[in-house]
Amino acid sequence: MTDFSALFVGQRAVDQAPSGHLAPPRYRLLLVDDEPGVLHALTRVFRRENYEVVVAASGREGLDRLAEAPTQLVISDYLMPAMNGAEFLREVKARYPETIRIMLTGHADTGAVMGAINEGVVYQFSLKPWDDNGLRVSVALALEQYDLIRRNRSLSEENRQKNREIGALSRLAASNRSQ
Repeated sequence: MTDFSALFVGQRAVDQAPSGHLAPPRYRLLLVDDEPGVLHALTRVFRRENYEVVVAASGREGLDRLAEAPTQLVISDYLMPAMNGAEFLREVKARYPETIRIMLTGHADTGAVMGAINEGVVYQFSLKPWDDNGLRVSVALALEQYDLIRRNRSLSEENRQKNREIGALSRLAASNRSQ
């Protein structure tokens, strides 16, 4: 199990890079909202945690930021001009299916939000105004889910490889017996 205590306030990663500097953040978070005040508030929530936090003011800009580097988690506002949060997160899912997606909304358009959840576009949704600690916990749990899914895929691939090796050894043993 991953040690998520290093992700919370007051805890910094103690791993040292070979050069003696702190290791770079382990997770990259993208925050997308068309309101600068909301982006500043969200950035403040995560500023003391061991994340690389990047921001975007629109869905289009968010897609550009996602293309820059692997991103483990996206938090997006629902109500934005040009591309709403559900459309943006649908596109994120199509392009980066492993990225965890959280929708933040201040508008009770439950039909649209529930539609996004039912389609699997959204891992979770939170209401504005949010509780800082609750949002931190939600993000930590989402990242734990991300790690578990990746570890499961890795173990499944390792299992397939081992099964291929066992099959090859069984065929070799059978051919040796027949000789």
